[in-house]
Amino acid sequence: MNGTGGTSGASGTDSPAARLQTLFEGHRLTPTQRRIAHSMVRRASDVPFLSSVELAELAGVSQPSVTRFAVALGFDGYPALRRHLREVAPAEPVADTGAVNEYQQAVAAEIENLRHLAEVLADPGPVREAGRLLSASRPLPVLGLRAAAAQAHGFSYFAAKVHPDVRLLGEGGTMLRDRIDAAVRAGAGTLLCFALPRHPREVVEALVHAKEAGLTVVTVADSAFAPVAKVSDLLLPAAVGTGLAFDTACAPMLLGRVLLEAMCDDLPDAQARLEEFDAKAAARGLFAD
Repeated sequence: MNGTGGTSGASGTDSPAARLQTLFEGHRLTPTQRRIAHSMVRRASDVPFLSSVELAELAGVSQPSVTRFAVALGFDGYPALRRHLREVAPAEPVADTGAVNEYQQAVAAEIENLRHLAEVLADPGPVREAGRLLSASRPLPVLGLRAAAAQAHGFSYFAAKVHPDVRLLGEGGTMLRDRIDAAVRAGAGTLLCFALPRHPREVVEALVHAKEAGLTVVTVADSAFAPVAKVSDLLLPAAVGTGLAFDTACAPMLLGRVLLEAMCDDLPDAQARLEEFDAKAAARGLFAD
């Protein structure tokens, strides 16, 4: 596997976003260029109609950076890249739906992120492989810091109902490597990481340590071009929304639930564990409903 293993699902579809992912694969991109690529994938239907200045504004970079990005992909400049996109990924610009407020725009952007995730999942192979790896790891360490802590906590909460030993790594600091080492000594084979922007340097360093310790790293990230891609064995992308003051993460959360489903498929006693929990919860009167 490689750091962009999760993109194979996208390139198996026929969407503009999938064709863009295929165009970027195999190129060593700088952080700025990865930012441009990520912005293009998120607005795949619009990109063939954008000028270099408009794309620069969309990605939050300079116009010369867009030109250098096009050259890095093997084109003479951005006009040549745009001509190529119009040939291989023809699409109509998104229609104007009329006046909407910023809250509606944020919801619409998240809906588009979910549509893109559905396109990626058209090839279930990477998720099924991730489920196999997660189910086989005893214990299963789950890492998520800062913005991704909620995703890691939510996954761990539900995973613990079917997996015999889930270890949440939700806090950084000097103990993080020790806890990774402890999981390896206990027999862990795989680490699951949730990585969302802004990406803490500590997460990248922790994944480097995890790989050096012999763990297979499965990562849910906001983009196949995220900083964690190069230190992940299998990366599954799910975009975040950026229209509000704080990023929204509906697609990464849903992808986490999909991973839970795939993991359950590889745990033969998963259903029995769930039924046991339900029986005990009923006996304790745990839930109001």
